Amino acid sequence: MRTMEFLMFAVAASVLFPAGMAYGHGIGLDTIQSVDLGRDVTITVELPTYFEEGSKRITITATDDESDQPVENVTYSIGLFHADELIFQDHFFAADGILAVDAVYSTDKVEIHGSRDGPFEAWDDSSPIEITGPVFESGGLYTFEIQVKTIDDPANIIDSGVHYADLSIVDAAEFVQQDLQGNDIQFGLKSYFDSISDFEYDPVAQQVSFVMPFDWSEKRMSHVPVIHEEIRFPKDFAEFLYPSYVGQVNGIDLFKASVVIDDYTEDDERMVHFVLLQDHLRFLKNQLKATGEPLPGHMRFTLSASEKIEFPLTAFTRSEDFQVDLSWDPTEIEPGKKINFIFTIRDGATGEPMRNSDYTFVILQNGQEVYRATGQAQVGGDFEQYVFEEGQTGPTVIRFENIRNSGQTTEFGVMVVPELGMVVAVLATGTVGAILLGKGRLFAGS
Repeated sequence: MRTMEFLMFAVAASVLFPAGMAYGHGIGLDTIQSVDLGRDVTITVELPTYFEEGSKRITITATDDESDQPVENVTYSIGLFHADELIFQDHFFAADGILAVDAVYSTDKVEIHGSRDGPFEAWDDSSPIEITGPVFESGGLYTFEIQVKTIDDPANIIDSGVHYADLSIVDAAEFVQQDLQGNDIQFGLKSYFDSISDFEYDPVAQQVSFVMPFDWSEKRMSHVPVIHEEIRFPKDFAEFLYPSYVGQVNGIDLFKASVVIDDYTEDDERMVHFVLLQDHLRFLKNQLKATGEPLPGHMRFTLSASEKIEFPLTAFTRSEDFQVDLSWDPTEIEPGKKINFIFTIRDGATGEPMRNSDYTFVILQNGQEVYRATGQAQVGGDFEQYVFEEGQTGPTVIRFENIRNSGQTTEFGVMVVPELGMVVAVLATGTVGAILLGKGRLFAGS
């Protein structure tokens, strides 16, 4: 019989341990699910997250959902847009369904090189296809407008309708701002969604602000998995070095853990991350609509210094009927050490603990279930224990299933980036936490 001692822990988080890398909207890959081409086909678009000098590969693949194999003899009609301007639009043919196009930056006009064939005079990937010109001349959001014109046979012409994939190239910039004494302070910003402008540090308000374009339409928001913005400044900049920060978008307060501090990626710099999930965006949109004003075509981010630190992490089920609060003890997680995951199941509307709450607690690593336990939180709160093994990396999910036998689920998802030794925790709804994997230890924080 469990005692409830762990539920009474005053779990203190003296430092936030955030992610060194949280991927944003369409970073490197966007997927168009279940396109009806007479059978369901998934189209993926891939490109590098950073465009530097030299040739970079764009890859577009059509995969049969049932067989999980590429569709043959696909003719794509592809248009590429950036900042609402058309960069190119043409037809491309891929015999094996996998279209590879090399983009080479130059200051000349956009040109496509290769050979054409077929009923659409499409560029044929049987020989290399190369696009030259200012195709990806800056960071930000790039939209691929895609139609499938043929499948299975070059003469089998179909009408797939128009589909969109949005991919981002990281927009990085440096800004020099002045502190209260008039000294120059170097700030850096990386946007994993779209280009930013109007960066400003206000030393009196102790606040950073900047603007990013954003389309609030449901067509765009429906496939935005996450928006990630990253601010850097020196660790010796005491004027802005606070234990926590409050984030806002267009004057609306963000969830408490949508702002994450990273003191571990760089020795001399602090990073602060904005991480907004799709449910956060819908919340913000509803708040903006409630003002009665037209929706803006941008997001204005503000980051304000705060003394307040809050734990636990919080997530809601999709219906928002249930809220789950999650903490863990010890906050420093080491492989081989028993970790207590402490949670409370609450009414989503009132926040009150819900007695006799059935639940199934699941941990998944790299897509595989590694732990499952079913229990009942008699006073609304309970805990589960798990011992992480050495070297566990990859996608990890802490999931609460079938809450109160309702079939409803919420989860705390984790993406481990092995080459960086980092982990970022992103919740399905409600908030964002973070975990940092370093030198034989796994650290965690809210």
